[in-house]
Amino acid sequence: MRKVKIGIIGCGNISSIYMQNLTRTFANTEVYACADLNPEKMEAAASEYGIPNQWTAEQIITSDEIEIVVNLTTPKDHFELCRQALEAGKHVYVEKPLSLSSEQGRELVRLAKEKGVLLGGAPDTFLGAGLQTCRKLIDDGFIGEPVAATAFMVNHGHESWHPNPSFYYKKGGGPMYDMGPYYLTALVSLLGPAQTVAGMTKKSFEQRTITSEPRFGEVIDVEVPTHIAGTVRFHGGAVATLITSFDVWSSTLPCIEIYGTQGTLIVPDPNTFGGPIRLRTAHGDTFSEIPLLHQYEENSRGIGIADMADCILHGGTPRAGGELTSHVLEIMDAFHSSADSGQYVTLQTSCEQPRSLPTGLVKGQVR
Repeated sequence: MRKVKIGIIGCGNISSIYMQNLTRTFANTEVYACADLNPEKMEAAASEYGIPNQWTAEQIITSDEIEIVVNLTTPKDHFELCRQALEAGKHVYVEKPLSLSSEQGRELVRLAKEKGVLLGGAPDTFLGAGLQTCRKLIDDGFIGEPVAATAFMVNHGHESWHPNPSFYYKKGGGPMYDMGPYYLTALVSLLGPAQTVAGMTKKSFEQRTITSEPRFGEVIDVEVPTHIAGTVRFHGGAVATLITSFDVWSSTLPCIEIYGTQGTLIVPDPNTFGGPIRLRTAHGDTFSEIPLLHQYEENSRGIGIADMADCILHGGTPRAGGELTSHVLEIMDAFHSSADSGQYVTLQTSCEQPRSLPTGLVKGQVR
């Protein structure tokens, strides 16, 4: 099998799991080069994962050998680096969010179509065994017609553990843009595209104090809302209630629940690839745990890139594609713009519900 050559820009916290899976798990990918502004991080990554080339971002983008540029930089750099790579005729996969605004996201989708290349982005957790099993249960009618959903992501932020948490409280950060992609992508993958959004937002703390190393004791100014609540109506008719928050010390709220005309489905944490699934049908008297029916229960970040590589080799549209990531970005924007305007927001973008993965896959393959 031919391997698609990949260049990774950004060797920060999240990069290690991508590099591990793209070099050791997926059969159709080869990490050919990496880049980072910190030479020590770049050298360490190249050494650990056997990456043959340590280049600048510009070298990766302009190299004739690189086919997919993977952008793992911080959100403020997502749009410009993706734009440059698309202009250079490269396929692009980017960490979440796609860009800082839905306008930028739509521009990247337009540019990818113009250049005839593929665009996609994180999260790809919806391709894991947990959410794919939930998708099959819904598609097979176990809960009837979906009518509603709830999704909750509440904690007290990242300053207690992340080594460099400042960007989580700047433009492009906050709980919606940080964690909302996991929850909203999961909902779109299970229920289809969204139609209308209503939201309210709040900033509870003007400053945060870092309690992690190496910046222990440093005070961060908070520039974005840190508690976002609202509702989403999907084209299929289901209505979801969503809360994302960095203002909650502790909670017993579930991650995601889907309610149908014939039952209730408790969905695992969408920031994981596996997790427990529980189902109770209309005529049942208790919840039953459902075994996982798909491959990729472990942390399989990079499966979206492997799926893109498969599309390069065999044709097709990536499951974690640009229209999906752009649609999710607009939903996130809409929570904030609805809160600012006090009005419902009708979405301009849409997308196809991502194709489900087949059961019975061999580990390392996506078809």
